[in-house]
Amino acid sequence: MVDSKRSLDLARSHLLSRERALTSSRDTARSHLSSRGTDMGKKVKKDEKPPPDDVFDPLLVESRQAGTVVLMLSSPEEDVQAKACEAIYKYVDKCDENKKQLLDLNAIEALLPLLQSEDRIVRRNACMAVSVMTAHPEVRKKLRKNEEAIPAMITLLAPEEDTVVHEFCALGLSQMAIEFSSKAVIFENNGIEPLVKCLSSTDPDVQKNAIETLAQLLLDYQTRAAIKDCDGLSPMLELLKSEFSIIQKLALLALDRASQDADNRGALRELEAMSKLVDFVAHPEWNDLHVMAVMVLANLLEDHESLELVKETGTLKRLVALITDQPPPEEEAKGGGGKGGKAEKGGSRAAKKSAKDGKKSSEEKEESVPGEAIIPTLPDVKMCAAKAIARSARSAENRKILHEQEAEKMLIHLLAHESTEVQTAAAQALGIMSENLLTKDSIREWEGVQPLVKLLNSDNGDVKEAASLALANLTANNSTNCHDISNFGGIDALIHTLADAREEAVANAACCLTNMATEEALRSDAQNKHIVVKLIEPLKSKNTNVQSKCSLAVAAFVCDVDSRSDFRNNGGIEYLITLLHSGNDEVRRNSSWAIAVCAVDEQTASEVCKLGGMSVLQEIQVSGTRRNPFADVALQNLLNSNLSAKYSLTGALSSTNIILDGFYDAGQLRPGSQFLSLEDYCKQELHDKRPVLLVNAKPESAPKESQSQADAEMAKDSSKTSVSGKSSRTGRETKARKGSGERKSKAQKEKEEKQREEEIQAQLQREAENQSTTDNKPFEMPCDSNLCQYLEEITEKIQPLQTTREQVIALAQYVSDHMGGPIEKGELANFSYELPISQIRYEMKSNVVPIGKIKTGIHIHRALLFKVLADRIAVGCTLNRGEYNLAWNEVMLPDSDDTPGAPKFPPRTFVVDLVHCPGKLLRADSPEAAQYQQL
Repeated sequence: MVDSKRSLDLARSHLLSRERALTSSRDTARSHLSSRGTDMGKKVKKDEKPPPDDVFDPLLVESRQAGTVVLMLSSPEEDVQAKACEAIYKYVDKCDENKKQLLDLNAIEALLPLLQSEDRIVRRNACMAVSVMTAHPEVRKKLRKNEEAIPAMITLLAPEEDTVVHEFCALGLSQMAIEFSSKAVIFENNGIEPLVKCLSSTDPDVQKNAIETLAQLLLDYQTRAAIKDCDGLSPMLELLKSEFSIIQKLALLALDRASQDADNRGALRELEAMSKLVDFVAHPEWNDLHVMAVMVLANLLEDHESLELVKETGTLKRLVALITDQPPPEEEAKGGGGKGGKAEKGGSRAAKKSAKDGKKSSEEKEESVPGEAIIPTLPDVKMCAAKAIARSARSAENRKILHEQEAEKMLIHLLAHESTEVQTAAAQALGIMSENLLTKDSIREWEGVQPLVKLLNSDNGDVKEAASLALANLTANNSTNCHDISNFGGIDALIHTLADAREEAVANAACCLTNMATEEALRSDAQNKHIVVKLIEPLKSKNTNVQSKCSLAVAAFVCDVDSRSDFRNNGGIEYLITLLHSGNDEVRRNSSWAIAVCAVDEQTASEVCKLGGMSVLQEIQVSGTRRNPFADVALQNLLNSNLSAKYSLTGALSSTNIILDGFYDAGQLRPGSQFLSLEDYCKQELHDKRPVLLVNAKPESAPKESQSQADAEMAKDSSKTSVSGKSSRTGRETKARKGSGERKSKAQKEKEEKQREEEIQAQLQREAENQSTTDNKPFEMPCDSNLCQYLEEITEKIQPLQTTREQVIALAQYVSDHMGGPIEKGELANFSYELPISQIRYEMKSNVVPIGKIKTGIHIHRALLFKVLADRIAVGCTLNRGEYNLAWNEVMLPDSDDTPGAPKFPPRTFVVDLVHCPGKLLRADSPEAAQYQQL
């Protein structure tokens, strides 16, 4: 069955082939007869000669597959290549998926050789296809790997090529220029010059694609440097007059990037670019492009030469008038001045893809009427203009010119604008302009201070930050502005800003307040408003600028006792000490300076020492990288305000260090150990180490009658009722009450029970209050009645002596007499002083011993007592600590020779002998003095 079916199929195919052959022969015969009949009968025009026998007849092919068309690109026939390229162009122009499909079919490899074809149509169509495909990133990646792709496209920009070729080649290069590697290849293959020539083309699409490519290329510094040599700046300026907004936008973008180069800015000045740009801004119908024009102006105005030029030509005043919506200064009745041109068209044209889509109709052009109402510039334009002034004002020379042109008036005017962005830009510009001394006065005279103070209350953080910066710069070295700000309520607003969430605003406010603190009246006003307490919270910030500025503000305001007390009581010292650990140099410097100011009184200095500030300052002092002069000053002030710590750390007190009540000698402080307060030493249990010597000449307080009365009342109350609620009366009274209680009613019993409970609660409350009073009782130093007596005696006997020498000798003998008398040399080891001092410690149950209670003392005790007494009668002397409990005093005395005409020498330093020969004065450079200072 299978063989029979096969034979039938073969027979059918054979019959079909014969039938086709017969039909073909019939058609040939009919055509032959028809031609003969025509020759014999009618006269008709003869057909052309048939093609030679060796030429293939034309074949029309319809292809539905992209792969077939790609294969046709390899055809040797130019007509086939051209049609295939055209078909590919139409196909890839539809969507990105088609571009990717042809890339996968290796269409790029086939199209690139056709870019160099001898046939113009093939080159054009191939260029169109390749350029459209470059919109896909994978295609661009493929072309970057081919070294001949970009050079071939640049070659097609030659003047002899068609306009369409120029258009699509420029389009392809603009797509390729997105990547920086392609920018470099275009530059290396001299692609800048042909692109510049395309800017002068009459076809707007060529202009659009060429300027777009140049705008991309100008992101590279090499192109920015070469564009001037290729004369590309002038054609860019001419494109500002184009009828197509997209071309204007791209031209401004290219000028913005080109003007970042200094040489290009010089060339643009020669081309009068600034005047042309201001004219551009004067056209209200181009308001969607005004921002970009002002950005180009901002670049140009950075140069001092540009400002000089606009000053001479009046261009800057024209720009200021446009930004402030005022008529230009030179405008007269001459047809609308610089505002004329073209009627405003609705909608932005910057987003259109093709230049032809944004063409303006010539019928819409109409001249503006003289005296027409001024159309205000957009807020974004005003903002960019203010930023342009700010950029230009970074130079001192530029600030001077801007001041001469009264640019401050424009900025002050913009402060009242409703847009917060405009307000921010204007305030920032004023802040930079305020670095000029004359500008500070001008802003005040033109009433610019009050708007800035009002902006401090804005809800916008940027506005508040910019306004605070402007005020900080305005108050620097300008007392008049400081008072002006205070008159407008600026102190309250600035103190309120210290609590703002915007950290830079806080820093600026602190800086402004620091500047105002130089005026005593303003400083007092701020202190009355508790600024010192308000500054504590910003010190906790993690922002180094806030830390630095607020530390400096603290140093400016804690210059009196009350402010330091408020700052100390509210815990501000702790945060200053924390800032000493900062890794920022400025923070360390300013916090050190704040501590230096705080440490001028004894209580604050003690608090700093208690919180470990002294040890931190010592670490900074010995550090090679963190040390600064402010830390040295802080440590010195700290020690001068806390002489006890100074003597323990340095072992020396100068003649200017006056010992007052509360001074104590805890011995030489060992490295790494912490200096404790007197209260801490008093709370320590008795030990066998050396005692702490205390100086306290305050008289003993009056008998505590009130306390005794309170104790008596408490004892009386406790005798009535005990804590447990049981009666303390006699047993007879208890029995009587018990017997009578049986006859009492139940209501009376409950009443008595309730009364007893109330008495118990009252007693417990009184006991708790007494206990808390005892715990919260302030620390009192042990009184030294003997020292008080010493002071009375030396005031009466030694102070009236005629000369300082006599006072020193008499005081030395007085100290020796009250410390056990003279001690022979070599007998010091046999002098018993430790046991009497131990007995005093045992009697007082304390390691702290008042210096007046010691009756047998050696060098360290006698030298301290001598210094204390000498300071009270105004005899200058030092106190120096040596090793092994040695100490001595040095005094400066003039020459003792009072003979008339005798030479006078400067005062000399003497060591006062208090031990061996009391009252003897040993020259400091003598061997005797050296021996006295050693064992």
